[in-house]
Amino acid sequence: MDGFLDKLVSLLTGAGGKILLAIIVLIVGRIIIKALIKGMTKLQSFSKMDATIQSFLGSLVRIVLYALLIIAIIEVLGIPMTSVLTVLASAGLAIGLALQGALSNCAGGLMILLFKPFKIGDYISASGAEGTVKEITVFYTVILTVDNKRITVPNGSLMNANVTNFSSEDLRRVDLVFRAARGSNVNMVQGIMLKTAEGVNGVLTDPAPTARLSGYSDNGMEFTLRAWCKSASYWNVYFDLIGAVDSAFGASGIGAPVTPLNVSVVNK
Repeated sequence: MDGFLDKLVSLLTGAGGKILLAIIVLIVGRIIIKALIKGMTKLQSFSKMDATIQSFLGSLVRIVLYALLIIAIIEVLGIPMTSVLTVLASAGLAIGLALQGALSNCAGGLMILLFKPFKIGDYISASGAEGTVKEITVFYTVILTVDNKRITVPNGSLMNANVTNFSSEDLRRVDLVFRAARGSNVNMVQGIMLKTAEGVNGVLTDPAPTARLSGYSDNGMEFTLRAWCKSASYWNVYFDLIGAVDSAFGASGIGAPVTPLNVSVVNK
């Protein structure tokens, strides 16, 4: 009995020592990884890279370093790597199916880095998400919405979806539809819209804004105003145009469409 207890204490002591050493390796390893990543970001060559490449490369380096840390911990615990590889090989099908999505996302991240459909800072719409690209990692892209919600989208989904990049071009066109009462003077309305657009800050003169009668509704006339602006100024120009044209219509006496009132008389 005493011999059994001695062997048990020896076994627990040895295992406990390995576990303690593994914990120390984990803590020290994490500190070293953070220091290495921080040092990498301060390198002049790294800071000169495009922000998209910086984000992707930083994520990749972090994954590789943590993978090496896990291997080191396995070695400290005394688990033979051959045994680990054997287990992984025997469970290869299940692991392959589990990692299929991760591999697809990793491939998507490489495709984004290679073909650059968007970059950090661009405003995009894709896979049901719309907002500013804040981060591109190996597996996911982080998008920040206009109301400050953080959306994490798998890279695989982005590469298999239609991506609308609102920031890729220097100029954007604002298209607005205004309605006036039937019988309004077409030339007068169009002239007011053009003059108003030219006075709005951010509207470009080349290409010049245009205003045209574009259709009729049941109770009025529809005029389309198109004005070009810098992409960064799009929303300011959009809202300023709406307010300015509405005020100009009011000051010029251009009436709004009248909604007909249908009255039904029921005899009882």
